[in-house]
Amino acid sequence: MTVTVTIPTVLRAHTDGAKRVEATGTTVAAVLADLESRYERLSGRLLTDGRLRRFVNVYVDDTDVRQDRGLDTEVRDGATVTILSAMAGGA
Repeated sequence: MTVTVTIPTVLRAHTDGAKRVEATGTTVAAVLADLESRYERLSGRLLTDGRLRRFVNVYVDDTDVRQDRGLDTEVRDGATVTILSAMAGGA
C-alpha cells in the first residue's frame, strides 16, 4: 500500500524539505514506522511511548485518527495521510 503523506512545515527539515512524501503501510502505525525508517530525524518527533505525541495530529483523508482507531486506523492504497502540528499557547 502506497500513500501520500503531507508533512507540516515545522517537520520538513527532517524530510529534506519535502512537503509530501510517499510511504507504505496498511495502518497509520505502519506508515509512521516507514517514515521514521527512511527519515531518521523524524524518529521521536511523532510518537512517544508508542502513542502520538500530544501536539501531533494525524488524519487519513479527512478522518482524525484519534476519532477512529488511533495508530491502528487502516490506510487504503492511494490515501492521503496528513500530519499536523498543533499550535500551543496563546492568550
